[in-house]
Amino acid sequence: MRGETQVRIIGIDPGLRRTGWGVIETDGVRLSYVSSGVITSTSDEDLAYRLRELFEGLMAVIAASDAREAAVEETFVNENPRSTLKLGQARGMALLAPAMRGLRVSEYTPNLIKKSVVGAGHADKKQIQAMIGFLLPKARFDSADEADALAIAICHANHRGAAALARRLLAKEEALR
Repeated sequence: MRGETQVRIIGIDPGLRRTGWGVIETDGVRLSYVSSGVITSTSDEDLAYRLRELFEGLMAVIAASDAREAAVEETFVNENPRSTLKLGQARGMALLAPAMRGLRVSEYTPNLIKKSVVGAGHADKKQIQAMIGFLLPKARFDSADEADALAIAICHANHRGAAALARRLLAKEEALR
C-alpha cells in the first residue's frame, strides 16, 4: 500500500510503430519498478487508425497503472520532415492520453533524460539500460522503447520537486499582481 508521499509515474516514449511505457513509484528518495511494456500500431493501417491504436493502448495502460503523473519525451527533429511530423502526431497521442485521465503531464528533452539517468547528455542505449538495471533492479524490459520510457519516468521523479516549486512560486507571483 502506498503512503501519502508516494506517487506513481508513467514515462512514455512516443513512436508511431512502437510506443514504450514504464511505470515507477517514488517516495521522493527511493524508486521502484512497477511495470513496463510497448504499444504497437498496425503498420499497414491508415495513419488515423494507427494513432487510434496508440491512444487506446495508452488509455488502457494508464487506467491499469494507477499513475498520478506522466512524463513524455519531447520530439527531436530528424532529417526526414515526414518522419518528424508522424512522430509528432504519435507524441500528441502520448500527451493527450494522460491529460484525458487527469494526470499532470511533464515533458523532457532526450538530453535531459539521459543526463538525469546516466549523468551524460549523450549517453547511448546500452548505458541507459545498464543504469536502469542499477536504479530499478527489479525492472524487466524487453526493448529499448521500454527502457527509454523508464528513463523518462526516472527523469521526472528527479525533477518533479523543482517543477512543483516553480509552479508554487508562479502562483504566488500571480496572486501578488
